[in-house]
Amino acid sequence: MLAAGFWWHWLFTVGRVLLALFAIALIADIVILWHRRGITATRQCSDRFSCGDDNDVSLHIHSDYPVALTLHVIDEVPHIFQRRDIDFVHTVKPHGSCTITYHLRPTQRGVYGFGRIRVFVSSFIGLVQRRYTCDQPIDVKVYPSYLMLNRYELLAMSNNLTELGIKRIRRAGNNTEFEQIKEYVQGDEYRTINWLASARRNQLMVNVYQDERSQQIFNLIDKGRVMQQAFNGMTLLDYAINATLVLSYVAVRKDDKAGLMTFNEDLDDFLQAAKSSTQMQNILEALYAQETDFGETDYSALLVNVNRLIRKRSLLVLYTNFSGLNSLQRQLPYLRQLNQRHRLLVVFFDDEQLNEFIRQKPHDSEEYYQQIIAEKISREKQLIVTTLQQQGILSLLTTPDRLSINVINRYLEIKSRQMF
Repeated sequence: MLAAGFWWHWLFTVGRVLLALFAIALIADIVILWHRRGITATRQCSDRFSCGDDNDVSLHIHSDYPVALTLHVIDEVPHIFQRRDIDFVHTVKPHGSCTITYHLRPTQRGVYGFGRIRVFVSSFIGLVQRRYTCDQPIDVKVYPSYLMLNRYELLAMSNNLTELGIKRIRRAGNNTEFEQIKEYVQGDEYRTINWLASARRNQLMVNVYQDERSQQIFNLIDKGRVMQQAFNGMTLLDYAINATLVLSYVAVRKDDKAGLMTFNEDLDDFLQAAKSSTQMQNILEALYAQETDFGETDYSALLVNVNRLIRKRSLLVLYTNFSGLNSLQRQLPYLRQLNQRHRLLVVFFDDEQLNEFIRQKPHDSEEYYQQIIAEKISREKQLIVTTLQQQGILSLLTTPDRLSINVINRYLEIKSRQMF
């Protein structure tokens, strides 16, 4: 309008009035936002995150301004997440507050650093934004998936473990230890009826048995290069660590003793089997800093260390992976010797993406040949299972996402059949 005032004089006057109003609004906006420090923001999250799970992070923002505001909130999350969507727009009432909650899913263990909280504030005028830098940088440790333990515990209390895929194992016979005699209720086994006690009490009574206690469960985790393969952003080692944590928790709840051994070219960490109240914390801390390397796993050293450190017959759950039948043949003599003194369960991984590729219909000759190679690799996995079975060694071939469930089911099956 000021420029047009050179041709139409009255527009120059209107332009000057509007410029003056704009300057007044700008000054008023600055005064509203800068007359006090009216925004505080804090971040609330756990001091440790669970690897592979959604972890809650909450931002609490409070306004001391007497007017309504529009807030543009940016949280400086750890760079490893590569998140560009932690950017929120909210409005708050005069002297009001708001809470923003989002989730982070770490796929690697370690220390993650949060930065500051940046809050950009605008008034109803909307000409100026004031930036607030709030809260302090913090470091959060990412541990193996302990949130899964809470889920298992809650479902166990409500007898809903089947929702996670835990099977109800029918026992081949009675448990090994007599516990008590109780009144018969619907669903009890008829074979456990105590007829003498029923005759004395003039009502049906049944014998109650409990599992043999204090058996040792050792999780042996291979940290060689074969465990560096990734699935959904997590390495096979991380899946093995999460399964180890859950299996140890279930074993302790079953009054068994849980222990841990990690190895690659030599023994790395060893935790003696126990069922004390602090054992799960000890296992969690031992698993926290485990990393793979590019070395070749030495199973001869594993055999020596197991014979030296584990004297009592135990269930050994070995988490590893085999690239093919030849890789198994190199380690088979050591696995046979481990299975002679203990009950060995070899857990290795099936490639779900490979299986999905096999199920697809090939579109050209190149894809056809690729599927033939993929089928050869898949059949070698099944041949490994057969070979281990022929040697009397228990095995479990599973996809990484089903590892924890399948390992627990296999442990419950072995325990119910008294196989160790």
